[in-house]
Amino acid sequence: MKKSGLFPDFAGWSEDYFAFSKSAADRDTVINYIKNQKEHHGVYGYEDEIRQLSYLSGKVWDERYLK
Repeated sequence: MKKSGLFPDFAGWSEDYFAFSKSAADRDTVINYIKNQKEHHGVYGYEDEIRQLSYLSGKVWDERYLK
């Protein structure tokens, strides 16, 4: 996404990132998450967040992917 040039406002993204798809019904929740992302990341680390997102989505996360 970063290299595509389609999202110029996200120039500060790291080289790697994680993406999750959400339903259109979750639009407001996703927007609020993005707005508070800086504060949220000050509390939760990457690994904890991936585990939480997977759990909340009903997915089973394989810990091998975090190593």
